[in-house]
Parts: sequence; C-alpha cells; structure tokens
Amino acid sequence: MNTYIGIDLGTSGAKFLLVAADGSILAKNTQSYPVFYPHSGWSEQNPADWFSAAMRGLNELLKGQDKAAVKGISFGGQMHGLVALDKTDKVIRPAILWNDGRTEKQTAYLNEVIGREKLSACTGNIAFAGFTAPKILWMKENEPENFARIAKLMLPKDYLAYRLSGAFCTDFSDASGMLLLDVKNRRWSQKMCDVCGISEQMLPELHESYEVVGTLKGEIAAELGLSAEIKIVAGAGDNAAAAVGTGVVGEGGCNISLGTSGTLFVSSEKYKEDKGNALHSFCHADGGWHLMGCILSAASCNAWWSDNVLQTNDYAKEQAGLEEELGKNDVYFLPYLMGERSPHNDVNARGAFIGMRPDTMRKQMTLAVLEGVTFALRDCLEAAKKNGVTVGCTMLCGGGAKSPLWRKIVANVMGIPVDIPQTEQGPAYGAAMLAMVGCGEYKTVQEAAKAIVRVKETVLPDEKIAALYAKRYKHFIKLYPALQSVFCR
Repeated sequence: MNTYIGIDLGTSGAKFLLVAADGSILAKNTQSYPVFYPHSGWSEQNPADWFSAAMRGLNELLKGQDKAAVKGISFGGQMHGLVALDKTDKVIRPAILWNDGRTEKQTAYLNEVIGREKLSACTGNIAFAGFTAPKILWMKENEPENFARIAKLMLPKDYLAYRLSGAFCTDFSDASGMLLLDVKNRRWSQKMCDVCGISEQMLPELHESYEVVGTLKGEIAAELGLSAEIKIVAGAGDNAAAAVGTGVVGEGGCNISLGTSGTLFVSSEKYKEDKGNALHSFCHADGGWHLMGCILSAASCNAWWSDNVLQTNDYAKEQAGLEEELGKNDVYFLPYLMGERSPHNDVNARGAFIGMRPDTMRKQMTLAVLEGVTFALRDCLEAAKKNGVTVGCTMLCGGGAKSPLWRKIVANVMGIPVDIPQTEQGPAYGAAMLAMVGCGEYKTVQEAAKAIVRVKETVLPDEKIAALYAKRYKHFIKLYPALQSVFCR
C-alpha cells in the first residue's frame, strides 16, 4: 500500500506522520525547536531550526519502514510568520511569528489610514497584528537595511517546502493570512503589494493545497534514502489542514481547535466575508473558503495555569471532580495572555481572573481557565451567526480536546453536539491527506475525507448545564469592555 508523509510545522515543534492510503498511521514522531522572545511581546524562530528538525524527524519516521512505498509529502504549518530571504537564499533575519505583537503601530496604520474598507475590498479582511503584511511594514520602518535585501518572502511551511524541493510556492489557505491575497479571487493583490512596498515577484507562486509543486531534491532524497520522484504537495495553513484531517470540508462543516491558540473554523463552498471584521475570511484547502475566528491563547492558558502557577503537569488530577461544578462557577477568566485577535483585535488585552472570594479554591480557578477559553470561542461562534452561518454541530481537535471535562464544557457553552474524530493527529494528518490527493490516491479532498475520517464519540450538551452557561456567557461578554481601558494603560 502506498504511504504518505504529513508534516505539521508548529510553534513549539514539528510533528511527522507516515500514513497509509487507508488513513492508518504507521509511524509518528515530534521534534522540538526553540522560540525566542528578544523583547516583551516579540516571538521569533530560526528557520534553519525548522529544516534541521525536519531532517531529524523524517529520518526517525522512516526507520524500519518501506521507503519505496512513500509517494508524497505535504505540510500543515503555523500561519502568518514572516520569512525573508535575500538573492542568495540566505535568511535575512529570524522569522517573526504569528503570535508576535510588535506591529501595533503598523496594524493601526493599515486599519485607520489605509482603511478597513479598502483592506476588505482588496483582501476580504482587515489587519490583525499577527498577519504578515504588518510585519513587512515593521521591517521596512525599523530594519530598512534588511528590508532592502529582500528577494523572497514566504511563510514557515513554505520555507520547508523550498528547502526540500526548491519550489518557491505557497497555497491559498496559508496565503490568505498574509493580508496580501485577494481571497475572493484567489490571486495576489497588487494594491496591497504597493501599500507594503514590495513587488509581486517577491511572493511565492500560488497553488491549491492539494496540488503538486515539485519533487524531492536529489541530495535530500539520497540523505533520507528516498526516491527523488516523491512528490511535494503544497499543503495548507495549520487550521485548514486540521480541518481536512477532521473531515470539515465542503459546505457548512465546523471544527473547533484547542491547540496553543484556539480556532472556530466554518467551511463553505462559497466566498463569505465578515462585514463585522471579527472573523477571518480565508481560502480553504479543499478549493473552497472558510470563516475562522482565532483566539491567541487556548490550551496554552491551561498549560500556563497548571505548569507555571500550580507547578503540576497532572492535568487529569487537577480536573478530577469538576464535572459537578459545570455552569455553577462564580469565577471568570479572560484568556488574553498574548493579547487577542478575534473578535477584539487588541494586542494590549491581558489575562485576568474575576469574581474571586475568600472561599475561592484552586478548583474554581482551574475550571474558570477552561471555561474562559471556551467563552472566547463562543464569541467567535456568535460572530459567525451574525454572518448568517448556522452551526448544528462541530468537530473538536487539538491538545485540549483530550480532556473529557473540556469536551463537555465546549458542548454546553456552545450548546451543540461535539464530535471527536477517531484519529486526531492535527494538521499533520490533514497534510498527509492532501498528499494523497496530490498523488492521485483520491480525486478530491472531499473524497479523501469521506473515505478516511470517522467519529469515535459524540458529546451532547445537557439542557440544564447549557442554560446555566448561557447566563454566564452574558456576564462574560461584559468583562472585556469593562477592562479595555485598563489594558490600554
């Protein structure tokens, strides 16, 4: 049976999967690399670390496997990161990541001076601090010597594809988050290139996520013991790849991800634009589009609370017995540890506990963290509803989805059934499926999803608990506006 490799180039590390054509996982491993925080609010990585991790990960993945059966490699990757190369293909500076908050000034310039209306007309979106275009402007203003050296601009996963194949390309889903793509018409926006002071020649060639962009370089193939005929398939941004991996393709599918960041992802066969500018309007990896709300801190909030504050990594023990408290908690948590994107678009927002009393215990605070993240995702759901989107159920993935307690919180806060996929391996699994389509194993992404994705469990909302959470959500939505002026100062 043919096999396919999916690579998820994440923020804390890269995940590698070897997947058979029927969707069964034959091997997997994860390779870590550092994140650098040179100043408060900054977040950077060295692209060379990604490539080194890829070579380690691929070598380990293929140990004892039939290398002749491997037919294709594809990617899911952290979005928005700015990777700049000079004319000799040397990386000019460390990559500026999706959760970097240095571009407040440039984001304001784009939204207020260029104007939200013009941005929406050009790209279908307004500027958010994490997007790539504000980073380009920041580099132009603060590092003009580096800016002048730029020959190629690319996204993180596309740097990896470039090193493996020599193909200077990206896909529509990942490019959507640059604020340089005309999302509706699936082409680069010349007007946005002019705004950023770059040429279209600096940008990668555009492809659908399932299209073949090249083959493995001869020297890379030799080092890995693979055929140089192995196809490199474009891949997708991490959220679109994760959606493919959970079968959220075509019209009306929904996926909630509880990863480092959190997302609510609604797929569509037609282009939709959020006139309220709370959600992102992006291309999907299946050839369609999607609306997506993104909160910058999700499972990372629970990791911060448990690892750093409580100093324990026994998450299950901390969550034991909390089911009885669902809907009854008096403590609220604002999960804005890294600022916030959807729907507030505020780099100055911060985390906060509210409502504590002398009898408040750690269990109420632990529960509040999980609830606060879910309430923030409910904000995204409400924004989707304002755009006429109906969500009857959702898939759930990401590290936080492993928690039975958090699954129940999501079902009851959202008030909809939550499906848990049989195989949940995040963007790497979706990437492997894209490789299958690119290599002709399946005709379409929808066909691959129908053949491979299965639901192992459905968590239904409890009518009484959901009603309690509906009341608590009405209180939650008042908290950020009350504290916004405090965050600004």
